[in-house]
Amino acid sequence: MNLARAIHFDESDTRVFHNPARTGEWCISGGFEFSNWSEGDLVGKARQAFANGWMGMETFGRVSFVAVTQIEPHEHDVLAGLLAQHFVDIYGAPDLEAAIAVAKEEIAQMAELCEDHGPNTLLTVSRELTPAGVKEAYRVIEAQDADIMQFAVHGSLDEDDAHDHNHGHHHDP
Repeated sequence: MNLARAIHFDESDTRVFHNPARTGEWCISGGFEFSNWSEGDLVGKARQAFANGWMGMETFGRVSFVAVTQIEPHEHDVLAGLLAQHFVDIYGAPDLEAAIAVAKEEIAQMAELCEDHGPNTLLTVSRELTPAGVKEAYRVIEAQDADIMQFAVHGSLDEDDAHDHNHGHHHDP
């Protein structure tokens, strides 16, 4: 089974997220955190977490990029437990038993997102508030393209096309 780990190319996540995830921790989308948000909540670092943050399952911090990695079954169980405890502590889930089912579902959704991608494939997420609720979109950056990402991550955070791979490359005949 594949899941994804937090990855950092530079220090930017420590500046843009109120609570940055730790490099290497397993991540899920964590869109549930924003289910009751409105435009008024989308300010400053909270807006950045909403717009582009994956959620780490140890720190519950946010990260811009995750890398697809194989996960062992026992690790999956540990994560489900951590996430379930988070649902009880933060979201008022009645008990761990009730929360574990939701936690497993969140992890399963992330695993599904990762299942067709090879190791080290990078994923980004972008969210927007729509009348129907939070809309999530994902981008896939194949491992061989990842080296150019190190130069692209400094683009504007609001610019959808900041990572156009064909832009500005000139080939001499």
